[in-house]
Amino acid sequence: MAAYIALIIGSYLLGSTPHLSLLARLRHVALNGDFHESLWYRGGRVIAIIGVLGEFSKGIIPILVGKWLDFDLLVVALAGLAAVCGQMWPIFSRFDGEKGNSVAIPMTIALTPKPALLAVVPIIISIIIRTIPRFIKSSKSNKEPVFGGSYSRSLPLGTAVSFLILPLVSWYLGEPLEIVLCYSALFVLIVIVRRITAGLTSDLRESRDLRGVIMKRFLYDRATKQWRK
Repeated sequence: MAAYIALIIGSYLLGSTPHLSLLARLRHVALNGDFHESLWYRGGRVIAIIGVLGEFSKGIIPILVGKWLDFDLLVVALAGLAAVCGQMWPIFSRFDGEKGNSVAIPMTIALTPKPALLAVVPIIISIIIRTIPRFIKSSKSNKEPVFGGSYSRSLPLGTAVSFLILPLVSWYLGEPLEIVLCYSALFVLIVIVRRITAGLTSDLRESRDLRGVIMKRFLYDRATKQWRK
């Protein structure tokens, strides 16, 4: 039991590690808004890629460690959830972190590869919808292609759909109940709780339409163009 608790707590602390901020300090740049995008444009592509790989590792390492130690499946799944919660509500950053996607997606792939890869299809489609028009526009203007660019609704919507169908796909493919419940909790934590609450106060200062603000946050990850002030 002590080993189980240690893995879950350690996973949360790993997810809480502010490595993006540490990388930004190495490059002497400030981060705001979306940390990944901000690090890409201000810190450089190499540092940004290292940052993304670090995020991926936060989701993968707890799963690999739990499987290597042959822990109960429920414990391994809880460790993965703890890492995601650590990124969203990090103890090292006053419990105000990122949105959880970059930790959750690799975590699910490490935990159950087949359901996760099937469920991630809407994200891939949304990335294509977001990126191709920008490549076409940049080619016509002879400018360098833009991988990030301005805010788009397609990616957050595709991400929400992926997390919504993940437990359904897992159930259909016969995954254990622990996995289905874990992925159901993941959907609630990322798409409902974190999306709706992150920076909500700032949005409500700009609009009194509480219902509209919450719906836009649920579907598109924000009601205004910047969720973090």
